[in-house]
Amino acid sequence: MDLSSITEVATPCSRAALPAWRPGDAWLAGGTWLFSEPQAGIGRLIDLPSLGWEPLAVTTEGLRIAATCTIAALDRLDLSAAFAASPLVGQCCRALLGSFKVWNAATVGGNVCLALPAGPMTALAVALDGTGLIWTPDGGERSLPVRDLVRGPQETALAPGEILRRIDLPAAALRRRTAFRRLSLSPNGRSGALVIATLDPSGAFAVTVTAATRRPVRIDLAGVPEAGALAAALAAAIPDGLWYDDIHGAPDWRRHVTGLLAEEARAEIAGGGA
Repeated sequence: MDLSSITEVATPCSRAALPAWRPGDAWLAGGTWLFSEPQAGIGRLIDLPSLGWEPLAVTTEGLRIAATCTIAALDRLDLSAAFAASPLVGQCCRALLGSFKVWNAATVGGNVCLALPAGPMTALAVALDGTGLIWTPDGGERSLPVRDLVRGPQETALAPGEILRRIDLPAAALRRRTAFRRLSLSPNGRSGALVIATLDPSGAFAVTVTAATRRPVRIDLAGVPEAGALAAALAAAIPDGLWYDDIHGAPDWRRHVTGLLAEEARAEIAGGGA
């Protein structure tokens, strides 16, 4: 939709050309949410794709994902067979249900920074130890685990004027086996619960819960637990007030199905499934 309050669109071609942040500014990446509803109080858009960041880079350290990388580009990535977690990338991309137009515009960074509980890029990053590289307005930078970056529905740890530059997934995390489960109230509905279990070559087990909770929850254990131990760990890690409540699922339903999905993922990992 048209944003009638916009008076200026800045298109910087380098970090040095970024305008000083001021109240009423908004970073523009894919714009799939920004242009979906009225945005009261926004007067200037600062275009991030004009900075020309390389979307994806596979290095010896792991996978670097630019904040402006589109969901479609990430889904097309062909990772080495040495990275056992590579199927999880496509599974999380396809958890963002939308048309090809949305897929080719929506960005990884936008999905994380919007901080909706159902954001699948948040789930991917938290499950694989993703760290966000953040540009600060004074010209510096800082790093923050994505599990700490997303604090709640549409709430992040980003200060005014800060930019999520990229997300780094370490090579060690990409070598984990994974099990993915997702459920919604309708076949093409927004995720009501999304659970990812991972198993490190060292034997360490983790389960990540998103969509069902107000913020990402990750539980790390020394090894694959028994079913009862996993259920107890979920109950201890997710208090009643942390379950999300909206039209896509009531808290008691989300709690119940999260337990079922987590047990399915645990059983898959324990059984050696791909």
